[in-house]
Amino acid sequence: MKSLVRWGTTVTLVGSTLVGSLVAGGFRALALTPEQVMQKLRSVPVFTIANAQGAPLVATPPQGQQGAVAGVFISQRDAQAFLQALQTKNPNLAKEVKVVPVSLAEVYQLNQANQGKKDKLDFAYVPTKQQVASAVALLKQSGQKVDQFGGTPLFVARAGKEKGFLTVQEGDRSVIPMFFNKEDLNPLLENFKKQQPNLAATVDIQVFPLEGVMEALKKENDPQLDKVVLVPPKESIEFLRSQQPAQKPAQGGAPRPQAQPAPAPAKK
Repeated sequence: MKSLVRWGTTVTLVGSTLVGSLVAGGFRALALTPEQVMQKLRSVPVFTIANAQGAPLVATPPQGQQGAVAGVFISQRDAQAFLQALQTKNPNLAKEVKVVPVSLAEVYQLNQANQGKKDKLDFAYVPTKQQVASAVALLKQSGQKVDQFGGTPLFVARAGKEKGFLTVQEGDRSVIPMFFNKEDLNPLLENFKKQQPNLAATVDIQVFPLEGVMEALKKENDPQLDKVVLVPPKESIEFLRSQQPAQKPAQGGAPRPQAQPAPAPAKK
């Protein structure tokens, strides 16, 4: 694993070797504790269809197969659209359920607790079609021949000669923001290009599956993974604020888009 390539005193770029680690598999050791992984996921809201008791709506597996599957929507609008379709197909069932926001950490914890159980409940993440299309387009631009994206896309920026991940300052530490929505990454890139026009041409966007990133957080032996921060879609944050206007924002959440990017890379 390459060491960090420092961009001044407040911002760093992580060497691109980390890219392969996030998607390759074959991990060697635990990098973060279970609680550290949970902490990273708590600030990410996702949406399920559940009844008044909190039991999620599940798809029954075909006869002869084990395990039911519950959908976990990244977008509240997608979850609501699913519920509206259910009201047409099965109005009696639709009356018993509603869209319920939960923390990604809760889903992760349930999934971990179900591992190895005979009748375990699996969770299927449902990304938005727009973000999947953006992920496929990025992969094609990089020369890959793909027609679909396997998983829930996360978008992260790289820049510089070393193609390290762009980080921002959050409090007293630098973090690597990974965005669920490609569009939410744009303000950070625009600020960076304005401040570092000589490096604007080196900027690109990489995409990784959420499922692979969570697996890496759990298993990869690299302390730099502690810098990864998942940035929820603005739509999700705005929805939660509209439902609970008096609630204080979660501590340790996503970095603000207006965070200042890196100065010019320090010479060795």
